[in-house]
Amino acid sequence: MQVSWENLIAHIRGCTACPLHEGRTCAVPGEGNLSARLMFIGEGPGKQEDLQGRPFVGPAGQLLTQMIRAIGLERKDVYIANIVKCRPPFNRAPTREEAEACLPYLRAQVALLRPRILVALGATAARHIIDASVRITLDHGVWTRKGAFWLIPTFHPAALLRDPEKKKAAWEDFKTIRDKLNDLDAHPERETKEDGREKKEVRQAQERMF
Repeated sequence: MQVSWENLIAHIRGCTACPLHEGRTCAVPGEGNLSARLMFIGEGPGKQEDLQGRPFVGPAGQLLTQMIRAIGLERKDVYIANIVKCRPPFNRAPTREEAEACLPYLRAQVALLRPRILVALGATAARHIIDASVRITLDHGVWTRKGAFWLIPTFHPAALLRDPEKKKAAWEDFKTIRDKLNDLDAHPERETKEDGREKKEVRQAQERMF
């Protein structure tokens, strides 16, 4: 899917590709810096997100904002999206069919954004963009290289609200994310050397990544 941001957002807001659209108040495409090198990907919208049409604006979103600030950034510096763009009933995890119906939109967002780091917030996001076998409790904080990207899974902020004891591990993950981003910014020449591809080939790799 090769479209402009404007057209992509319009497609998402009018999407009827899966049954989730039937119960939505607002589709939630995502938001943030369209030149961001850091992208966060969650599971799907919750109640507040469905009402406002914005990602991570409820209690979990407030915690995510605090965590982003703790590594020296603001929400305006990153891009935030979800695997599915419409709220699943009762905040359940999206089904495989629902996720697969929505993934082309996420692929298009990644292709337009071209971030260097993608952070999977929670198991659902990690299993769809990193590997189906990911277990957050075991694999959080572990880096994976896919084409032009560095990917890392960590705990979903909602999980941290339910179990505050996980916050220490999540903070260690975020410090790793901060350090990786700083390293990439300090050595931009590595991007060309490590990828070894022209811009067109990099974009094709991005679209195939998950």
